Amino acid sequence: MKASSLTVVLPAYNEAARLGPALDELFGYLGRPGPGRDGLPPRSVLPVDVRVVVVDDGSTDGTAALVRDRPEASLPSDPAHPDGPRRLSALTVPHGGKGAAVRAGMLAADGDIVLFADADMATPPDQIPLLAQALESADVALGSRIQPNGADMRRSQPGYRRFLGRIFHVIASAWVVGPVKDTQCGFKAFTRATAHDLVAQQKVTSIVFDVELIYLARRRHDRIAIVPIQWSDRRGSRMRARPGLALRVLWDLFRIPLIHRGVSRNSAPS
Repeated sequence: MKASSLTVVLPAYNEAARLGPALDELFGYLGRPGPGRDGLPPRSVLPVDVRVVVVDDGSTDGTAALVRDRPEASLPSDPAHPDGPRRLSALTVPHGGKGAAVRAGMLAADGDIVLFADADMATPPDQIPLLAQALESADVALGSRIQPNGADMRRSQPGYRRFLGRIFHVIASAWVVGPVKDTQCGFKAFTRATAHDLVAQQKVTSIVFDVELIYLARRRHDRIAIVPIQWSDRRGSRMRARPGLALRVLWDLFRIPLIHRGVSRNSAPS
C-alpha cells in the first residue's frame, strides 16, 4: 500500500551557508511534477503530503531562523488540509552530534515514511522515490553509494577519507553489520513504526549511529533493502579525523553488540 505521508529529516549543525540552496533544490523537486530523469521514478511515486523537518543541532549561526523565515514554513504540507502540519519546520535541540539530531527528528516525525538525508543534499532529492518504492516491501531502505556494477561513488572523496573509510568498514563488517557495504551513506528511510522502534533503542550519538541502527534492524530481522543511489562529495563538512574522534568511533563500534545483547526478533524498545 502506498504511503500517504512522508517526513524528511535533515540534521543540521551551523549549516546556514549551505542549507538555503539545499532547501531550494529539495522544494524545487517536490514542486515539480513529471517523469523522473534518466529512468528514475517520477515525483508522483511520493505522497502529496511531504513534511521537511530541519533538526537544528544547537547551531550558533542562525540555522533555525533561516528555516523559520522560508515561505515553506507557512505552507501546509498537504494542500487539501490547509490547517494541517506545515511543509517545513525547525526542531531545535541541544548540540549532541548528528546521531542525537537524527534521533530527535525521527522520533518527532509522523509521516508513514521517515527518511533522513544530509542537509547539503549530497544525495539529490530525485533519489527519494527509490527509497519510498523499496519500502513497499521492506521495513528499512538503506541508500548505498556502491552501484550495481561495483562502481563506488565515494571515489571522489579525498584519499585520507577513503583510507579511513576502508578501515572502518573492515571493523564494522566483522563485528557489527555483516554484509552491508556502505553503512555511512546519509540517506536512509524507514516505515514510521520501524523508525520509532529503532531510535527508541538507540544509544550511540556519534557518527557511528548509522551502524547501530543497521545492527538493531538486523538483530530484529527487519526487512532491509539496499538501494543504490547517486551521491556527490560536497565539501564543507566540519568532521575532522582527530585522534579523539577515532577513539570514540572504535569504542562505539566495540560496544554496540554488547549494549544490545537482549535485542531479538520484533523486540519492543525498553
